[in-house]
Amino acid sequence: MNAHLQPTGSAYFISPETAAVESHTLSVLVDNEPGVLARVIGLFSGRGYNIESLTVSETEHQAHLSRITVVTRGTPQVLEQIKAQLERIVPVHRVVDLTVRARELGQDRPIEREVALVKVIGEGDMRAETLRLADAFHAKVVDATVGHFILEITGKSSKIDQFVAIMKPLGLIEVCRTGIAAMNRGVQGM
Repeated sequence: MNAHLQPTGSAYFISPETAAVESHTLSVLVDNEPGVLARVIGLFSGRGYNIESLTVSETEHQAHLSRITVVTRGTPQVLEQIKAQLERIVPVHRVVDLTVRARELGQDRPIEREVALVKVIGEGDMRAETLRLADAFHAKVVDATVGHFILEITGKSSKIDQFVAIMKPLGLIEVCRTGIAAMNRGVQGM
């Protein structure tokens, strides 16, 4: 490919090369009805935006509203474009860039947490070491047999990454992560 030609099909190439690519957490309030999540995801995939993390759950049962939390990367211009396009989808009630809101409040990032279930073989000396490290990371044992553990850990994604890396040499079998749930500090809601 020639150096002056930009790849097509992705909005990441719209912004000047000098603009810094950042990770942002977006919170999207939508109607809880069939097809809404597919439309939101379709917006990302159809324009070449990547989703690093995605969580969705009904948060206001009486109003039938769900909250979608999306972590994506892009330049400030691309992130504004994503937000504007999300706001145009009909069942979307509100889009908040939690990362921008946190900075407006004088904070580095919103409160972000993730839950992971981690299955580890637990035999012999490795069994004691697994339990010791699980305790150090405040992970809870949610299932145990003589041959394995399933541990539940909650925290920042970086903490979970570190825990998973430490469990690999001890007999890591499987990891299931929820994706990021996020909220800004302070008395103001979304």
